[in-house]
Amino acid sequence: MEVNFVNPGIDYMIRSIMAFQTEKESAFWSEPLYRFYPQLDRDYAAKLPFAERKKYIERTMRIVYAELEGILNEKAVLYSRRWAACRGQITAALTDAFGVDCAGLFNDIRCKVSLNPIEPRFLKERSYDTFYLNSERGAIGEGIHEIIHFVWFYVWNQLFGDRYEEYERPSLKWILSEMVVESIMKDERLSSINPYFPREQGGCVYPYFFDMMAEGKPILETLDGMYKNQGIEDFMRGSYAYCRAHEIEIREHIRKSEG
Repeated sequence: MEVNFVNPGIDYMIRSIMAFQTEKESAFWSEPLYRFYPQLDRDYAAKLPFAERKKYIERTMRIVYAELEGILNEKAVLYSRRWAACRGQITAALTDAFGVDCAGLFNDIRCKVSLNPIEPRFLKERSYDTFYLNSERGAIGEGIHEIIHFVWFYVWNQLFGDRYEEYERPSLKWILSEMVVESIMKDERLSSINPYFPREQGGCVYPYFFDMMAEGKPILETLDGMYKNQGIEDFMRGSYAYCRAHEIEIREHIRKSEG
């Protein structure tokens, strides 16, 4: 397992940013850009047609990139050093969690150090973004989350034989994969190097999962009990069946939380 940290350039970053600035996106996804970049006037941007808003954001972010390019390159080097120090224990923990030899998998993952505060991941391309303001420890903590997705869906795909296109937001399979990260992250080899774990430190899953309920019990608590008592394949089958049974409650909670 290997992760290569790179500065992907401003053209990529603009595309990544604008993917979360479309008319259909909720404030949960679009607002962070304005919180981190006061150079952007949110009220002004909101009044613009999408094509003009894109030009405004791109023009502003290109100026930001010119100022920060050197820092982005430095961060890629710092993140790489931290990854090298942690790679062995991450690989061992995920090998145990998923029952596959992770040392022989995913030796071509690319982490793109980005200005985008939203950090998308691309399963088929084996790449993900990390926000440049992460510390070295933070970048590895965020990276573990994303790498869990890569291994989860590798095993899932072998088990179910479905299509990778079914694993993206807003599918239920995507939602489940986001929820189970916390249980897997509880392995001491992973949690000890993730500054966002436990929840009191910010958490390693979307915070709206914390108070999501079904049958009078927190859903994450139910999933965690299943994870502890089942092998990974049985857990995948059982957790997905559980989520399907409670899909209405799950989606309604997310809808309200994302605003």
